[in-house]
Order: sequence, then structure tokens, then C-alpha cells
Amino acid sequence: MAKKILVILAHPRKGSFSDVLADAYIEGAKNSGAEFKEIVLRELKFDPILWKGYNTSQKLEPVLKKAQEDIQWADHLVLVYPLWWGSVPALLKGFIERVFLQGFALRYKKNPHVVITEPCFKNKSAHLIVTMNAHPLIYQLVIGNHGFKLMKKAILGVCGIKPVRITKIGHMSLKTKAKRQKWVEKIKRKGKKLL
Repeated sequence: MAKKILVILAHPRKGSFSDVLADAYIEGAKNSGAEFKEIVLRELKFDPILWKGYNTSQKLEPVLKKAQEDIQWADHLVLVYPLWWGSVPALLKGFIERVFLQGFALRYKKNPHVVITEPCFKNKSAHLIVTMNAHPLIYQLVIGNHGFKLMKKAILGVCGIKPVRITKIGHMSLKTKAKRQKWVEKIKRKGKKLL
């Protein structure tokens, strides 16, 4: 049975290097025989703000309901985005807050003493493809990989998605055309191997 892959492109600007990387991954996945779907967040019409928190229900726009269906369908999620201010872009964070809801991505177990969550996505894996201007080692040593921990543990991990692999592409402002092309080929190979 072919693996089902959902690529979520979370760069707000059309024509970004994230777009090129997402296309490369999809091309590699096609060559592996996988089924795939793609969500381009900047093309979705939705309110990224959870106005009243999780205390009240905020009606999901049709595109977010469709996104939930696509996430349910997928075996493997690939999120492609830039690291901004040490974390994910606001567009991606808003998408997660609106889509990864209780009852869909996780459930709360009743306990009077402590909050216990039960993940809903126990048979899914993920791959983060992240561009950044910092060197990945500097980001790790100075910031402590906060943005990667957020995605891997506090969001995807809590929902049961594992393993979560991360490809970090640093020093973007210094990358020559040739170096960028090498990364495109590397991401295409990762798509083909379904890492």
C-alpha cells in the first residue's frame, strides 16, 4: 500500500525557497509511488486568531475542515516553513491553533489533580523542513532549539505524531544558487526515501 503524504507549506510569501523545497519533496515522493496532497496555508481563507481561546468553540471555516480531513487521511506530515524569531511563522501557529483541536488532535482525560491528554494521532509521523538565517548549531547553543522543541514535543508529540524528523537549512542569506540547488536535490531524495 502506498504511503499517504500531506505536505503543508507554511511560508506566507509566494515564490519563497520554502516553495521550491516543498515542490522538491513532492517530486521525490511521486517517484517513490506515494500518494500525496498539499496544503498551501497562504491560499487558505481563514481567521488565524483563536479569539476566545479554547473555552468556547470557534466555527471552523470550510478550508480548515478540509485540512482536518487531509490530516486524518495522511500517514506522514511534511511541514515546510522558515524559522522566524526563533519559532514558526504566525500563519503556521494560527493554523495549528485553529485545526489541532481537542477531540481532533488530542483528548483530555478526566482527573481532578492533573491535566492528562490522550493523543489522537498514534500512527502518523512527520518531517519538518525548516530554513533559517542562523547556523543550526548557533541556534541550538544560544536559543536551545526552542522552535524545534515546540513543534516536535509540545505540538506534534502531544498529538501522538512520531517520529518527527527535522531538516535544518541554515545561513539562508549566505546560500549561493549552487548551494541552494544542492539542498533542493537533497530534499528531493528525502521525499523519494520518505524520511
